[in-house]
Amino acid sequence: MDGSFAKPPLTGEGMHALAAELYPICRSLTGDGVRRTLARVAREVPLEIVEVPTGTPVLDWEVPREWNIRAAWIETLDGRRVVDFADHALHILNYSRPIDMVVSREALAKHVHTLPQQPDLIPYRTAYYADTWGFCMAHRTWEAMTDPEYRVVVDSTLEPGRLTYGELHVPGTTEGDILVSLHVCHPQLANDNLSGLVVATALAQRLLNGPKRRLGVRFVFLPATIGAITWLARNEAAVDRVRHGLTLSCIGDPGPFHYKRSRREDAAIDRAVAHVLAARGVEHGILPFSPYGYDERQYCSPGYDLPVGCFMRGVHGTFPEYHTSADNLDFIRPEALAESLSVLAEVLDLLDADVTYARTDGGKGEPQLGRRGLYRQIAGQKDQGGLDQMAVLWVLNLADGKHRLLDMAERARMPFAKVRAAARACEEAGLLEVVPDTRR
Repeated sequence: MDGSFAKPPLTGEGMHALAAELYPICRSLTGDGVRRTLARVAREVPLEIVEVPTGTPVLDWEVPREWNIRAAWIETLDGRRVVDFADHALHILNYSRPIDMVVSREALAKHVHTLPQQPDLIPYRTAYYADTWGFCMAHRTWEAMTDPEYRVVVDSTLEPGRLTYGELHVPGTTEGDILVSLHVCHPQLANDNLSGLVVATALAQRLLNGPKRRLGVRFVFLPATIGAITWLARNEAAVDRVRHGLTLSCIGDPGPFHYKRSRREDAAIDRAVAHVLAARGVEHGILPFSPYGYDERQYCSPGYDLPVGCFMRGVHGTFPEYHTSADNLDFIRPEALAESLSVLAEVLDLLDADVTYARTDGGKGEPQLGRRGLYRQIAGQKDQGGLDQMAVLWVLNLADGKHRLLDMAERARMPFAKVRAAARACEEAGLLEVVPDTRR
């Protein structure tokens, strides 16, 4: 990237405004809603749009038929609409086949989805691989529908087309990449969809505006499950470059942070996220790996076993707004989006700076620091930018060609930034050199 495309990173308010712009669009696994969404993101960052034809084999799957919808409603026989897709995209069972017929209330009941325990909310339901149709509505609405018959209309298409995803690679100076993956297939769900999308967009803008980094960062904007499977099937060379990875979801709500570890459980990404959250002193939870959740389960499948964890605030399935109409623009907050962006930027910065050092003098004894000016820097530690003496001593002791900076920070129980500052000062003084580290 030459930086010519780069826009200033979105603020918290800017991310929320972008989410508001995208919120009304009906997205799904495929179709024009995904294309419209990615086209809007491509105005912020140089996103490459990829389309894969229906029927294309991808691992054990194949790309499904493309679904688009124009309208859907339920009306009384005198023409009064009681449920209308135009009012909320969640009203339609996602991937419903077209239909126009009069049905009894009893027959309609088999195609109606509600939440009796949350009677005022519309649930989000899908039928991606089932040849069926359906409507979702507030339970109170369904209880009020007492007519013996209703006309149901779904004006949709389900036919051969394409699956669409977006990709952006910000190259680094090495052959390694950090993968940042998010899903773009949920309609009118602000936290469980758009929060990850807008934060990833702002994060990409930050990288495009900044200096070249050691590690590249590859962003993939995908429909869930089938999108990640399609990307993996088509990108063997890119997969081999992945050194660390994160899936992003539900990072716009004001709740505490949560991180689900990768399948490896102790990969550098797992330790980096835990370190950053702990050093910030924010409320958070670290969760064990599970083969259920978002697309980390695809990246962490045994044939790949990539070091990819899931970064969240609210944990999927555990908060009352999840997959309901309550997951709206009021549920996500500009300040929460901005904080999520800040944490992720710090994690990426840590990973980029997490190199392995060795002593240039062979590590025999403690080097003389005074004649190298390091004690003057340590003496100024009360001033901004001064070095921490213990950080310097730990770095000089562990710089044996086997320890990365994160290893040192964990061993010393110090913030990564202090250890990194000490290592850089020692490197500038000629005491340390970066050595290759092929660990993944």
